[in-house]
Amino acid sequence: MRDLLLGTIILVICIAALRRPWIGILGWTWISLMNPHALTWALNKMPVAAAIAGSTLIGLVATKDRREIFVTRENAVLIIFMLWMCLTLPFSFDLEGSYEMWKRVMKIDFMILIAMVLLYSKKHITALVWVIIGSVGYYGVKGGAFTILTGGSYRVWGPTGTFIEGNNELALALIIILPLFRFLQLQMISRWGKHLMTIAMLLCAAAALGTHSRGALLAIAAMAISLWWYGGRKVGLLLIILGAGITLLMFMPEHWTARMTTISEYREDASAMGRINAWWMAWNLAAKNFFGGGYEIYNLITFSQYAPDPTDVHAAHSIYFQVLGEHGFIGLFLFILLWWLVWLSASGLRKLGKDKNPETKWASDLGAMCQVSMTGYAVGGAFLSLAYFDLPYNILVLVVLTKRWVDRKAWQEEEEQPVADTVPVLAKVKP
Repeated sequence: MRDLLLGTIILVICIAALRRPWIGILGWTWISLMNPHALTWALNKMPVAAAIAGSTLIGLVATKDRREIFVTRENAVLIIFMLWMCLTLPFSFDLEGSYEMWKRVMKIDFMILIAMVLLYSKKHITALVWVIIGSVGYYGVKGGAFTILTGGSYRVWGPTGTFIEGNNELALALIIILPLFRFLQLQMISRWGKHLMTIAMLLCAAAALGTHSRGALLAIAAMAISLWWYGGRKVGLLLIILGAGITLLMFMPEHWTARMTTISEYREDASAMGRINAWWMAWNLAAKNFFGGGYEIYNLITFSQYAPDPTDVHAAHSIYFQVLGEHGFIGLFLFILLWWLVWLSASGLRKLGKDKNPETKWASDLGAMCQVSMTGYAVGGAFLSLAYFDLPYNILVLVVLTKRWVDRKAWQEEEEQPVADTVPVLAKVKP
């Protein structure tokens, strides 16, 4: 029954994407973030994402549906970063192994660029936010309920075979989407709708803590501070954040607390020291290899050449050192530049709120919440290998499209203003 229902939904999305390709982008985002077919039997191994992507591209070419091809500093740097990853591929230590991951990264980034062509309206942007929080929030609400029912005694894990399969990765994804829940809550009029959003946010926060991820604790603390700072620095909001945080922390069991306290004792923690060893490996590798080592560098051979401890093999466990080791210092520069530019654009959107224009208030709210999401990603990502994960790049799409919407609206108002100004003058002219 589950397979039949999901198969029908995917078929409807594919057909709809042929006429309205922007629907295909929403379907692609849903499939890539949530991986609902992984919860079925028959569709588990089917290329459902490829089917939706193919329908979307056919719709892009074959229909006259509106599309906007524009260049911003963000998508320009993204394209340059993609080209650099193409250039570094032939220099990979393990070309065959790196090629598979390269294809996956290129597919993700290509569809991100297509999303910026097909989505353009406030309706599209809001719909994308709903798809994002629904896709990841499903695991957050379910995981939060599990954490509460079990008293936080067991870890919460993500969907198998995805970027967020691990407990640490799922925790970071939940932290990234929490501010988007807040954005939608700010747009709601219904009191019950606002209450439901509050419950969903609390459950997602409980699930993030229930992953028992120490990096998530740091990320959620940074995100909470950022939420208060960019959310207006209101005393009431601060009290709500503190109250919810203290309640959730008191709810967690003793062994969770004991694990979190090891953050300050990282020198005595084998896992923490393994990550530092991997970071030094990435640094030493990039220092001696201009193009980096490719995607497949986390093995005994590479560590024996570049790591302080050649036998302690770990994944990068950091978006920054991941890109550094795989694509060199230029790759890291482009990666950081990309997110810095997105941050600046989100900051510009947030400052629209000072104008107190009700028509652009939603854009200001979204800019502020995207900054909060990026704070969580920047802090939590320092301890996880999620440099190519779809979710942060969807935040990029939200910021770029919203800024485009605001710029287009300002341009339209400038075009209309001279006409309005001439009316009184023409009225004074005698026939």
